[in-house]
Amino acid sequence: MLSQIEAMGCFGGYQGMFLSRATNSLDSKGRISVPADFRAVVGDGTFDGIIVWPSFDGAYLEGGGIALMRDYQVLLENMDPYDDARIAFERAIFAESRRLPFDANGRVSLPKELADYAELNGQATFIGLGRRFEVWNPEKYEAKSTSARQMARENRHRLRLVGRPNPSGSGAEQ
Repeated sequence: MLSQIEAMGCFGGYQGMFLSRATNSLDSKGRISVPADFRAVVGDGTFDGIIVWPSFDGAYLEGGGIALMRDYQVLLENMDPYDDARIAFERAIFAESRRLPFDANGRVSLPKELADYAELNGQATFIGLGRRFEVWNPEKYEAKSTSARQMARENRHRLRLVGRPNPSGSGAEQ
């Protein structure tokens, strides 16, 4: 059975995934090279660049392409238009987002306020997360990746395919 989101066609246009991680230099003008694999994911013909915004979960940036933003818009449009949470999401994501077009060398110019927010001091680490990505201060990401790996290890039992038995032995299926 299709989920409500799949039935509406949401996520249907998404063809690539942001994978791996790469640390690149941020020059004094705020220019940084976006990993080539990331550039390939967002190349949908409507906007040749990335979109980033300050994360509301910490001192890093979140990002993706136009397709991700459209998906977020569909998700938010399913909420009541005057729901305080919807308005907060719209403000935190759409109002704070910046379109960063690629130059001829695959670089973007990161606004100073975003670089300052993420504490990017001359370097930035791009972290692929499937449909979206994050941009971190390299040292802060190293510290975070250790705890994330531990949490993943502790929660690996929660990964299962739809229709398969729960590996915890309860026999419950999704």
